[in-house]
Amino acid sequence: MKIKNIAIIAHVDHGKTTLVDKILHHCSLFRENEKTGELILDNNDLERERGITITSKNVSVIYKDTKINIIDTPGHADFGGEVERVLNMADGVLLLVDAFEGPMPQTRFVLQKAISLGKKPCVVINKVDKENCTPDEVHEAVFDLMFELGAEEWQLDFPTVYGSAKHNWMSDDWKKPTNNIESLLDMVLEHIPSPKTEEGTSQMLITSLDYSSFTGRIAIGRLQRGILKENMPISLVKRDGKIQKSRIKELHIFEGLGRKKVTEVSAGDICAIVGLEGFEIGDTVADFENPEALQTIAIDEPTMSMLFTINDSPFFGKDGKFVTSRHIKERLEKELEKNLALRMKPTDSADKFMVFGRGVLHLSVLIETMRREGYELQIGQPQVIIKEVDGVKCEPVEELTIDLPEEVSGRAIDMVTIRKGEMISMEGKGERMICKFLIPSRGIIGLRNQLLTATAGEAIMTHRFLEYQPLKGGIPERQNGSLVSMENGTAIPYSIDKLQERGRFFIDPGEDIYEGQVIGENSRQDDMVVNVTKTKKLSNVRSSGADDKAKIVPAIKFSLEEALEYIQKDEYVEVTPKHLRLRKIFLKEVDRKRGKL
Repeated sequence: MKIKNIAIIAHVDHGKTTLVDKILHHCSLFRENEKTGELILDNNDLERERGITITSKNVSVIYKDTKINIIDTPGHADFGGEVERVLNMADGVLLLVDAFEGPMPQTRFVLQKAISLGKKPCVVINKVDKENCTPDEVHEAVFDLMFELGAEEWQLDFPTVYGSAKHNWMSDDWKKPTNNIESLLDMVLEHIPSPKTEEGTSQMLITSLDYSSFTGRIAIGRLQRGILKENMPISLVKRDGKIQKSRIKELHIFEGLGRKKVTEVSAGDICAIVGLEGFEIGDTVADFENPEALQTIAIDEPTMSMLFTINDSPFFGKDGKFVTSRHIKERLEKELEKNLALRMKPTDSADKFMVFGRGVLHLSVLIETMRREGYELQIGQPQVIIKEVDGVKCEPVEELTIDLPEEVSGRAIDMVTIRKGEMISMEGKGERMICKFLIPSRGIIGLRNQLLTATAGEAIMTHRFLEYQPLKGGIPERQNGSLVSMENGTAIPYSIDKLQERGRFFIDPGEDIYEGQVIGENSRQDDMVVNVTKTKKLSNVRSSGADDKAKIVPAIKFSLEEALEYIQKDEYVEVTPKHLRLRKIFLKEVDRKRGKL
């Protein structure tokens, strides 16, 4: 059977996973009466809640006697490590572009990776049923982008289809809607090259991992040449060139949404191998007697670090099952195996770990996953990684794109320039403006919250890592101080009511709090210690009608990323399966004052 391997790449929210749904339905992978829901491939809770793809998935369909292996990839630059890896398995890419928005920062990021790896692009211009969309201009913009990224002539000669994945149609001409997506699949069969199979011994680069509690770790990759058989002895060539002997216990290929056990896999197909010991991503599965290594995967460096430490607040161990430093260390080591863009370094203390990643989102997804598995931990303020290049201290700089209504663009530009952002371009699209900036990664931390407040929730912000540039100088931090709890106890409505003019609260009445917990934001610059556990003194002197009812403003509740971006250097976010709390590193006021001296 002929095989085609394609990866679907696009900016976040341009419709990758929706398109895969439609391909699965078109190739009748499900029974007529089967209820599948939407976004079939976003199968873990976090992906469903956030509406984004975090880990790439493999599925396969049969169309006109050809097996098409499809890899759905994430759109966020924070998960770029994931995209770089899986592109090695594909022979061509479907580049999805929104007919209204056109190529966006992440489109550029993922396309750059695909072109540099020499993949054949096919363009799908999606969402042509949107109002005011300009499919022809977008087609031009994609061509210009590819030219700019240094695509070769055979890559610039790309086929295009237009359509709407949501409404299940694709066509060669966007003015002539059809009633299915066959033109897209025909384009894949016609233009995506079949895998080239060279003569020689077996070679397969391990590009992704899976884990099963029954069989252990499973290696996934595309067989470049030769064949693999069940129970066949092989050599595992490590990244550093060392060779380990091993044996394949089971072989699986992808079929539909699942896997099918086979006795033999031929070159060009994507397969999963069970039974290999001690492998990592980037190793090569090679011939037993004459092993030849493939080029391993180079992954972009991390740009941000956070301190992970054990939860030592007065409430530790109330919610979580795993609270010790050993638990946290083992969990982080397990994550390092499959999360390539992540790094971990021990610190001088046994219960603190420095974890490095691609951005706040990349690390917060890890923290959220750990929290759901029953871990309790505390996280320090995100820090960017400073490098020395030729004796000059350099920091990561990103390209930031903000899409927002024209009338509030002035406020947004002010905010970015205060944070050392430089404007590169500004163009109008309908009633909205699209502004592009170069900004240090430090300036992006905490910017999203402020922007959303200033634009009444209308701003759409995307950014991607560009390069390291010399340090840009100081960036103003959060202006307001914190309201810090003075005592352990329960928050009393009466006290919160009386303190409301002092600032905004993060806690509800009746919530348990402890000394040193950050329970609100002060309306002034410095921190203020307050007591919200004080009840009203009841004596028989007062008249009955003199009391007002307590009117309490609803508390501000942070999501994990917002909390991480909000805290200052002397604060931690305490993360447990049920609660997110902000706290001072030193809980007692005396210790905090000592620390300042």
